[in-house]
Parts: sequence; structure tokens; C-alpha cells
Amino acid sequence: MPSPLPGMDPYLEQPAFWSSFHSRFIVALADAIETQLAPDYYIEVEARTYLDNAIEGALMGIPDAVIVSNAQKETLLQPSDVGVLAVQVEPQQVEVPIPEEVTERYLEIRDLTSGAVITAIELLSPKNKRSEKGRMTYTEKRTQILGSATSLVELDLLRAGYPMPLSSNVMPTPYRILVSPSYQRPKADLYGFGLRQPLPTITIPLKPEDDAIAIALQPIFEGVYERGRYQTRIDYTQMPPAPSLSEADQVWLKEHLHNV
Repeated sequence: MPSPLPGMDPYLEQPAFWSSFHSRFIVALADAIETQLAPDYYIEVEARTYLDNAIEGALMGIPDAVIVSNAQKETLLQPSDVGVLAVQVEPQQVEVPIPEEVTERYLEIRDLTSGAVITAIELLSPKNKRSEKGRMTYTEKRTQILGSATSLVELDLLRAGYPMPLSSNVMPTPYRILVSPSYQRPKADLYGFGLRQPLPTITIPLKPEDDAIAIALQPIFEGVYERGRYQTRIDYTQMPPAPSLSEADQVWLKEHLHNV
């Protein structure tokens, strides 16, 4: 069944759906690009793996001293009492953060002869925009690409988290796609769009002497959505996950879903 929304679906940001959507979209995008690549290029689905703390936003550095009420103070042991009362200290059950192995897939368009990476294509994950390790890992790679002869296409289809930095001030939008041809830096194209708009058709840069190829993202999204059968799995009677929509978008979304 097709998506009930005209473009990106914010309900896919739920942890239960995003991982599978990310994998499916990356592969579908690679297939769409491959059909337009000249014979002297090829595209690969690559992956990076790192360990990340499974507990995000955990409290760190909690002080030993706490504030207690006067009634509690009366029951607290004084330092001199410790030597008098031989009380066995019993352990309490606690949980420690277990590092989580994270695998993030991305695309590389390579030169067939040399194997050199011509264009890197990234679909941001929640950890890229939120967690310390995930953001640091991706930011380091992003910096290397932007300082190299490799072009970068960066798709941010997540409303949550912190957008990747730019040198220019731009109007914030829920979603944005950066296309940075290596031969035009520091200039780049930024596609900003919202909930009510379809995903745009973007250009994928290749070598400077070759024309960029145009990729329509909306049909790719629609195919992934249908193959994943997300409409039968998503509860559209609830509001999308955080962050909250603007008041205008909340009104529009409620009316739109009611009509379809």
C-alpha cells in the first residue's frame, strides 16, 4: 500500500522502523543510481562499524553529597557511629552501560579503473545527529571528504537531532539534502523541504568532466515504503515521534490523514 503522506514520513523515525528503512533506502538508491552510471563507474554499498554507548543521555558525574530533609538528617549515621555499629553492607543491583555495535551503511561511486572514490553518499542515522560517538565518527569522515577530491551527497531525512554544520546561515527545515561537488567547494547545493512536500529530484556529481546524474527520490521512497509494508505496521492514529511538529503541521497532518 502506498504512503498516506506526500513526501517523507515522520512516523518512520520510530526505532522500530528506522533501521530497516535506512537499509532498504540505501540499497534502492544504489540501484536507481546504477541504471544511470556510465560504464567507467560502479557503485558499492559500504558499511562502517563502531561501538557506541547504548544508554544515551545518561547522567554522568552525580555528586556524592545529596540534599536531605531534617527528618532524614536525624536518622543518618554520624562518622563516629560507623565504628560502633557493625552493620554488614549489602550490595544493590545496578546496571552498567553495555557498548552497542553500530553498523551504518553508505554508498560510494568509484572509478572502474582506479577504484578511487568519486562520490560518497550518506543517509544520516539518528546516532549521527544525536549520540556523542556516532556524531563524532561521522563528523570525522565528513571532514575528510570535504577536504578531499571526493564529492559528498548527504541526505538528512530525520527531524530529530542536530543538523550537520554549514558555513552559511540557512532557514531551518525539517529535512535537508546537501550536494557538495568536490570541484565547486566551498559552494554546495542544499535542498530544504518539509512534511507537506515530496522528496526532491537531486543531482549526483561525478567527475568534473562528466555530467551529474539526476535522481528522483520520491519514487525511490515510495517503492521502499510499499515493499516494507509500513502502512500496515504504523499506527497513524497517534502523533509522530519527537520532536513535536509545528502547530500548523499538526493541524495539516490530522486533516490530511483523516481525508485519506
